Amino acid sequence: MPKHCITLFFLFFTMLVHSQSFVDNDIEPKQDSIKKSAFVKQLGNGFLPTKYFNFDLRYLIKFNQYEGLRTGIGGITNETFSEKFRINGYTVYGFKDHRFKYSIGAGFRLAEKTNTWINASYTNDLQETGSTKFLTDTRFFQFFEPRLLNIDLFHKHITKSISLQHQLTSKLLTETQFAVSNINPTYNYKYVFNNDTLSEFHLSTATLALQWSPFSCFEYKKNKLIEIKESYPKFTIQFTNSFKNLFNSNIDFSKLDFRTIHKILYKNETFSEIILVSGITSQNAPLTHLYHAYPNNIGKETILQRFSVAGLNSFETMFFNEFFSDKFTTIQFKHHLSPFNISKRFNPELVIIMRYAIGSIKNPERHQNISFNSLKDGYTESGFELNKLLFGFGLSFSYRYGAYHLPKLGDNIALKFTFNVTL
Repeated sequence: MPKHCITLFFLFFTMLVHSQSFVDNDIEPKQDSIKKSAFVKQLGNGFLPTKYFNFDLRYLIKFNQYEGLRTGIGGITNETFSEKFRINGYTVYGFKDHRFKYSIGAGFRLAEKTNTWINASYTNDLQETGSTKFLTDTRFFQFFEPRLLNIDLFHKHITKSISLQHQLTSKLLTETQFAVSNINPTYNYKYVFNNDTLSEFHLSTATLALQWSPFSCFEYKKNKLIEIKESYPKFTIQFTNSFKNLFNSNIDFSKLDFRTIHKILYKNETFSEIILVSGITSQNAPLTHLYHAYPNNIGKETILQRFSVAGLNSFETMFFNEFFSDKFTTIQFKHHLSPFNISKRFNPELVIIMRYAIGSIKNPERHQNISFNSLKDGYTESGFELNKLLFGFGLSFSYRYGAYHLPKLGDNIALKFTFNVTL
């Protein structure tokens, strides 16, 4: 498996360098340069474009503790195929659990100027327990997803959904979704609900998500809304409600999630970034829909055995499945210093990082066959990253201190790779 991963990585890196050389070639005609620039942009978004269909690189190859090697193919039709209708989907296979996962969906545009789409999908796949996805998140692509390597707590889900995406104003994006899901944890878990003990969950949920960018500047180009100046802070809020006895739903609960991102720009490419994420659920939510606070540390004995790759916004010293909360808040602060201009091609970057998480959980005894701690006393870690040392790789150091400092010094330290490549 490592040999195949390395081969695919260098193939991607070769495509990256080759694509960037298109932009630097002044001999090319202007029209070709525009086409090649668009190709590079698509590749940076994780798509390999063809005439009618864009292949999605997210499904090419991944690895986690439950599926082992996960590989497949997916994509979406493009505007050459149709500007009013789109089809998307993927199929992947896990070599450790020996299961295919797949999704098929379609969308129809109701209004061009407000980018209003109605979408429907059917998905049979896995989701990390304790994770939250915002419907309005723009597409974010990582060729290599560090946290995914060590995740072992997943639940299977079969989800049928219909959603409405609408640009309410130039600065306010909305999405509403109704979904029916059958959820089956892959681990031995029982949940006590209304004097019943449940091992599977049938959910009927309605979700409303809003993404507000009050300080960004937008403009319509060819009847499409384009963000011409990205400014901060940005805010995202999402409310989800599960209805009992609707389409055989056997549990009811609600969730409210909030996130804000703020950047402060200084001179010489120096900037600070603050990310605040908060969430609260009602007491009826099972473990699958609680919060895990983004851990990224594996339960091995020594620092070198835990050596892996740091995530973008994860707690590097927090062990997987160590904490779960029904309400929580995390604050992450990163200060990016000006790059060290050692040579034309060698410009490492130093980032200073501080992270804090606090949370609580009521009635933990209702979650059976699994043990975890509460974040009620507040979790703190600090460290730094030295990025872009070689081929996008760097080093990360984090230290855990405060209320959840561990007795053994080495258990509070996380030393990891970082990986940063942009197009």
